[in-house]
Amino acid sequence: LYAPVSELAPLPNLNSIGPEHAEQYRTLGFVSVAEAFPQDLVDGVKDALLHFIVNGPPEGMELQFESAAKDKLPSATAEERQDYVRKFMWFVRFDPRFEAMAYHPPLLCVMERLLGAEPEMFQEMALFKPPGIGREKPWHQDHAYFNLPEGTPVVGVWIALDDATLENGCMVFQPGGHKQGPVPHFQRRDWQICDADILAGGATVAAPIPAGGCLIFDGLTPHGTPSNRSGLRRRAAQFHYVPKGTPRTTTE
Repeated sequence: LYAPVSELAPLPNLNSIGPEHAEQYRTLGFVSVAEAFPQDLVDGVKDALLHFIVNGPPEGMELQFESAAKDKLPSATAEERQDYVRKFMWFVRFDPRFEAMAYHPPLLCVMERLLGAEPEMFQEMALFKPPGIGREKPWHQDHAYFNLPEGTPVVGVWIALDDATLENGCMVFQPGGHKQGPVPHFQRRDWQICDADILAGGATVAAPIPAGGCLIFDGLTPHGTPSNRSGLRRRAAQFHYVPKGTPRTTTE
């Protein structure tokens, strides 16, 4: 499921994204950028996340730990706890460093170009793959998880807080897969696209990026990440943007 035939070479920075790269986004469903955010902002976001791991999340923020670590949490040190985290959600309003990343001006310019409208950040997560126990995220389309009308353009931005490599669970994409539109998801290892459909869907592309780099992708582009069996951390922040004023639907 995660045996890519090639790797995507990232662009130097967000200012490098021109009309031809916007066309790549529409054709392949994703773009990779090597130096999207300054190192001091990346370090600040990691420090802010660690603060909430150690001190506990405030009301309104969600913090999930890996199921494989549940028996270890009561006796874990602060340093150990950060290597048991799976996911943060709804954290941007609790620290200005999160806001600085989600509303980074060069990023918002790219979002406006790709959406064709003023962008609205509507979903936020920090995704961890702890060394050795970070679980797989099966193949899926992000749009499948959102209460948005079908046909709403969604742009996902996945920001590496550590170097994301083939060994520690970088993103793998199915180029052009977004053109097939929404596909059924099934509750197996997670809510996911059928494995057989992915294997039959053609070549896949890995997108390793350095810390501070980002991946920009269509909400319908199929992607997944393998388990982290390495000894290295793989932490990322992820934001999703839609045209401002997009209506919401109910879960039903």
